[in-house]
Amino acid sequence: MKHKNTVRGLSAACLLAVPLALSGCGLFGSESAAVDPPPEEVEAQMLQMSGESTLDTGVFAPISGEDTVDTADSVDTADSGVTAETDGAAPADGERTTVFLEDGNGLLAPVSVSLPGSDEKSLLESSLAALVSKGEYAGALPDGFKGVLPAGTEVKSVSVDKEHLAVVEFNSVFNDYDPADERKILEAVTWTLTGLQDIQGVQLWVDGKKLTEMPLLGTPLDRPLTRSFGINLPKVGSLLMDSSAVTVYFSAATPDGTQQYYVPVTRFVPAGEQPVEAALNELITGPDKQYGLEMVMTQGTLLEGVESGPNGVVTVSLTDDMFADGSEVPEEMLESVVLTVAQNAGDAPVQIRLNGKDTVTGTNNVNYGQPVSAPDYVNELPL
Repeated sequence: MKHKNTVRGLSAACLLAVPLALSGCGLFGSESAAVDPPPEEVEAQMLQMSGESTLDTGVFAPISGEDTVDTADSVDTADSGVTAETDGAAPADGERTTVFLEDGNGLLAPVSVSLPGSDEKSLLESSLAALVSKGEYAGALPDGFKGVLPAGTEVKSVSVDKEHLAVVEFNSVFNDYDPADERKILEAVTWTLTGLQDIQGVQLWVDGKKLTEMPLLGTPLDRPLTRSFGINLPKVGSLLMDSSAVTVYFSAATPDGTQQYYVPVTRFVPAGEQPVEAALNELITGPDKQYGLEMVMTQGTLLEGVESGPNGVVTVSLTDDMFADGSEVPEEMLESVVLTVAQNAGDAPVQIRLNGKDTVTGTNNVNYGQPVSAPDYVNELPL
């Protein structure tokens, strides 16, 4: 079966190995505070962007034409009755995919898991079912991560049309969520599905009726949701109407502090700024009062420039006196750059220049001075 999550050469080896030596205190420190929903006017702006965008299909999109998906006109799973059980038993190993789960800090993170899926439609079903709290796939999720859909939610049908729009129907239990989780639920479903089968937008139904707004807080759903909707939005003010959204990847530590994983965060930048440069500058600024997120750059990191070259390779030039001697660079720092660039530059491959050197070796013994693509599977954590 061909689907969007196909391993691409170097990427798995380059970006999936997560170091065991770092502790939960972070590479260069961390900050924490609550993540609040955006103000209503910003929410409306992002929803409008969501309906207009067709470019943001995700970090996990293929780079070369040979990796594209042979998608049928429609993938229908009507009356599939994927039911959320409470026994939490882990299923047998199946197709590997990435789903967006809530971590122990209340943030959504991509997590690579093995789920049953002999074909495209069953993989869609399984991916959505993995988002159900205390669901049948709870045992397949790493410790400290959980789904955000209400326990008992069923996936009644999923279809993907010629325009790459995924139409998802849930049972009425979907409506039984905590109002505080409304946006998080939309983000988890949207970001999970837009990482599969070249899906570019998501539309929600409940028991045969199309949702035009969410039932509790009324988030409008009059247009398909895309990744332009954002994820893990920080607390923001009301002066952001003339702003653009970019998404950056910080790191966090698993509950036992032995492994790092990557968390996407949407930031607002002044309208008109070059997206990749703006995103990288936000990455350098660091996590702004985010629960459990850690600095991946040092206080001395500077962005010298971003260039797009042959074959779409994006070259990122950085300076940092801490690594002036050519020593190995923490892979979290380098991988966060790759993930951030890929998210904001159509999944372009990335090469990094540091202090003018074209050989930049990470602590994982990978040379990021050569083009490296974002991985198909992010955060492949042990159960």
